[in-house]
Amino acid sequence: MKKSFSRSIKALMLSATAFFAQSFAQTAAAEELYIYNWTDYIPSDLVAKFTEETGINVNYSTFESNEEMYSKLKLMNKAAYDLVFPSSYYIGKMAKEGMLEKIDHSKLSNFKQIPANVLNKEFDPNNQFSLPYVYGLTGIAVNASQIDPAKVSSWGDLWSSEYKGKVLLTADAREVFHIALLLDGKSPNTTKEDEIKAAYERLVKLMPNVGAFNSDTPELPYIQGEVDLGMIWNGSAYMAAKENPDIKFVYPKEGAIFWMDNYAIPKGAKNVSGAHKFIDFMLRPEHAKTIVERMGYSMPNDGAKALLKPEDAANPLLYPPAEEVEKGIFQGDVGDAVDIYEKYWNKLKTN
Repeated sequence: MKKSFSRSIKALMLSATAFFAQSFAQTAAAEELYIYNWTDYIPSDLVAKFTEETGINVNYSTFESNEEMYSKLKLMNKAAYDLVFPSSYYIGKMAKEGMLEKIDHSKLSNFKQIPANVLNKEFDPNNQFSLPYVYGLTGIAVNASQIDPAKVSSWGDLWSSEYKGKVLLTADAREVFHIALLLDGKSPNTTKEDEIKAAYERLVKLMPNVGAFNSDTPELPYIQGEVDLGMIWNGSAYMAAKENPDIKFVYPKEGAIFWMDNYAIPKGAKNVSGAHKFIDFMLRPEHAKTIVERMGYSMPNDGAKALLKPEDAANPLLYPPAEEVEKGIFQGDVGDAVDIYEKYWNKLKTN
């Protein structure tokens, strides 16, 4: 009897152990958050702090272009990520194709920190599928130790024969075609193949000057002396100038490229709740301030700007002047014409 009771207790304990182990495993699985983002876009210590606060383990992967991100999500049979960071013109495209979950604003206690002027844009009315993460402008970087910045005022200056092998372009089809279309007097959001082809032909003439394509860490080729001028994001220019004060940022007279990268939750994400928690965590003013200071990108967060040093809040690289933002052209969804851009982009890179 005693032996039988002992066995029963042992069996019960084993059963309970198995039950709790299974429950723990299920909980642990539910508390994984898979993020797919641009390189060097969130400081690792912020990610670690989120895990420490919530117990949610973050698996972080990176991409170098919207096209890469979109293609990977499109090829997957089910969502492998819980949170992604597409640029504005891809939000509209992905929402139309049923690739995004709706974001529940009521679950975000820090939603109030987002300025109204960056919400409810044409690509996502009422921000059903996205919220702004960072915004900025793509302009021209110049190494003043090699080139007089006063000589560079236009996107067209990149074509000068004296800059052979010295120019950097971002590895982004829409951005690169944007500057050629501007110089042709066309809309950077055109869907007309003849205009895109003409921009391609202009860009072919630029290729002898191109020393690098980089959307991963575009500031590095400037810092390392591999290139002396070319395209750069204002945040990357800020980081480059901290390493080398000779790296200057120029707003081209035709207008810089205005862009915004956004939080979005892929359709079928396994941890939608965790994605909302991460967004709310990042919207805290003290965390947004960290992004501004460390990454050099403008955060659409009222509370963060108030926490910055006065010189940082007034820095035109961290917060571009209103007139430059006004002049800058927002990239929009071009629908099926994205395939035309990709066709000529692939041809361009083989030149």
